[in-house]
Amino acid sequence: MADSPLWKVDFHMHSRYSHDSSTKLEDLAAAARRLGLDRIALTDHNTAEGSLLLHEQEPELVIAGEEVKTTEGEVIGLFITRGLKSWQRPEAVMDEIHELGGLVYIPHPFDRWRANFAPHRLVALADRVDVIEGYNQWADPGANQAATEIARELGKPVGFGSDAHSIAELGHSWLEVEPFEGPADLLLKLGRATGHRTEVSGTQRRA
Repeated sequence: MADSPLWKVDFHMHSRYSHDSSTKLEDLAAAARRLGLDRIALTDHNTAEGSLLLHEQEPELVIAGEEVKTTEGEVIGLFITRGLKSWQRPEAVMDEIHELGGLVYIPHPFDRWRANFAPHRLVALADRVDVIEGYNQWADPGANQAATEIARELGKPVGFGSDAHSIAELGHSWLEVEPFEGPADLLLKLGRATGHRTEVSGTQRRA
């Protein structure tokens, strides 16, 4: 593995299975390859239908995921095998993700424009959290900085996600990480990953 090229991975994006995106699954996969992404996590809002379908079609490209609303902030499950229950307490959602063998990924935790977690709640939930998104291209720079800082304080790896809702938004932020096989291997290697972006976050705020 040491001689293998690093993979470009985007951990957060949406398709037409989200209420606020019209991106077709086949277009998303084609665009990801065109942009040189080696793995993408499809994380539609409150449904895993599209991600499970695309993972079945493109198992070497797609990580099945879902971005689910809890009674507090939003939580992403990565490497899931079925849909998650929404509007539960975050502890219940996180436990469900782990029961499915997945990883708990916290997106845009401090973005004031979206459902988020209070810092003390992230600390309290730390034992259930695997990855904290330190860069989201739609979050304000201050929110991203705060997310990165709390990830480091809690000893959690930092994730990068484009949070793309269209093809044009894809490929603007990603992690470069050693090739991995499954969630446990990814978690081991995320600590050595490096984040990349093409622009300053929050400069093209989504409505």
